[in-house]
Amino acid sequence: MRYLVTGGAGFIGSNTVDELVRRGHSVVVLDDLSSGKEDNLAEIRNKITFMKGSITDIEVVRKAMHEAEFVLHLAARTSVPRSVKDPIETNRINIDGTLNVLVAARDAKVKRVVFAASSSAYGETPTLPKVETMPPAPISPYGVTKFVGELYAQTFGRCYGLENVSLRYFNIFGPRQDPGSPYSGVLAKFCMCFLEETQPVMFGDGEQSRDFTFVENAVQANLLACEAPNVSGKTFNVGTGGRFTLNQTVELLAKISGKKLEPKYEPPRDGDIRDSQADITQARAYLGYDPPVSFEEGLARTFDWYRSSQTKPEEKPKE
Repeated sequence: MRYLVTGGAGFIGSNTVDELVRRGHSVVVLDDLSSGKEDNLAEIRNKITFMKGSITDIEVVRKAMHEAEFVLHLAARTSVPRSVKDPIETNRINIDGTLNVLVAARDAKVKRVVFAASSSAYGETPTLPKVETMPPAPISPYGVTKFVGELYAQTFGRCYGLENVSLRYFNIFGPRQDPGSPYSGVLAKFCMCFLEETQPVMFGDGEQSRDFTFVENAVQANLLACEAPNVSGKTFNVGTGGRFTLNQTVELLAKISGKKLEPKYEPPRDGDIRDSQADITQARAYLGYDPPVSFEEGLARTFDWYRSSQTKPEEKPKE
């Protein structure tokens, strides 16, 4: 099969591309490298076609789409805080860019588009776990753009017969998540804090909880969503079905690393949700999704990856 992966040099994208290559598929990656890195694809670079370009340029998208059978649309401006700071740019990439991908996919007559949606669509509703039938109520521009992407995908199914599946990711983490950006995922930052023995920062009291989902689980869901029968137009949660607080997470990292660090608590950030937890009943039933990696195992594997890929300051050679 021939796949186009937008955002394929990014964190989730590159892990997905690795698995597609491992399975022997032909893969085109489209990425503007605004957050993705070519290094993420270094080990398979000679086995894929890489195109540097943005989903905001429809002609570039059309070129990348040539002869694709399946499209995994993962490219996005992914940060909630950044969307609050700059909603216009988030809208341009996440809505205008997604529309370009859908138009190009329609014209290329691809078999199916799988869209990386987000649990942020649920907003701050108190009901847990989150079920796909709940009315969306996003509280950030990012959440709005991701929900609009779902609506556009479904509308292209109705208007043009373009098969589509949307996957609402719940706090994906794991190897290759960039800890250096101010908008990075919290677990990437926490892992680096324990490696560098600096205080982990929490926005709030640390009792906010997340259904932290190891990237291997998301990759499984991505590929199942491409080929599962009778699922076009549907939206599925991609999580583990559990949740952990940030305080619990720091305690787990203390056990994994053998270091005890006291968190620094700062005021909550605009747009951040208090609690999040996925009901994955529908994904199990329709996709055959069965997350293979628990949070605890994923956290240990992630910490080991950062430890092996980073040179700690005290280990640098002396001048």
